[in-house]
Amino acid sequence: MVVLTAICAALYAAILIPFKVVPLIPGITEFRPANAIPVVCSFLFGPAAAWGAAFGNLIGDFFGGLGPGDLFGFLANLLYGLVPYALWEAVTDLPPVPRGPLVAAGLLAVIALAATLCAAVVGWGLHLLGFHPFTVLGTVVLVNNLVVAVVLAPFLLAVLYPRVQRARLLYRDLLGPRLPPPRWRTALGAALVVVGTGAAFAAGELIAGGRWVAPWAAYATASRRLEVGLGLLPLLGLAVGGLALL
Repeated sequence: MVVLTAICAALYAAILIPFKVVPLIPGITEFRPANAIPVVCSFLFGPAAAWGAAFGNLIGDFFGGLGPGDLFGFLANLLYGLVPYALWEAVTDLPPVPRGPLVAAGLLAVIALAATLCAAVVGWGLHLLGFHPFTVLGTVVLVNNLVVAVVLAPFLLAVLYPRVQRARLLYRDLLGPRLPPPRWRTALGAALVVVGTGAAFAAGELIAGGRWVAPWAAYATASRRLEVGLGLLPLLGLAVGGLALL
């Protein structure tokens, strides 16, 4: 698993770095075809993909200039590589290969959820630091993640998953089977991830746009840094807590 973490990080960074010359928000994010890698590796290698995505993104950030915002990028990519395998394993035993409409729809839903949580964390963190408003950065990161992952990940999984499975390199082959958690815990965890992620992203857009103020963060600052920072914190906590239950 340590070797797979290094491979995921190196692959992610190797595809991220050349596209630093195609910025969407200069100094913050760029066009990222590599965004399919954490999703694909998550279904294949589980926890190794989560840590690989986090460290791979950090390596890529070295080539664009490091700053305090990269801490939130590290956390966002860790979650981006964690959500797909954790949620998929919790709700189904089917292989994540788009061989039917139901499986394909489930894959797209999980990918969309992972992309949304990643965008929410990045938008929240950099708005809190005063770098870019959530309405701009959160939206750009979501679209960037979603378009690339939805287009490439199902195709790559259809090609790679059967081969990795035959090589017995899937994360469950290496870590061994796990005792299934109680159904109530799985249902609660999945619900918290979905609700927390959706609510955090929606709240970020509304608060940053001045259309809503969270009752627990009823401040009035010019940049809305405190409103966004404290307003999203419990909602993101719900999503992370749900992942912990899974």
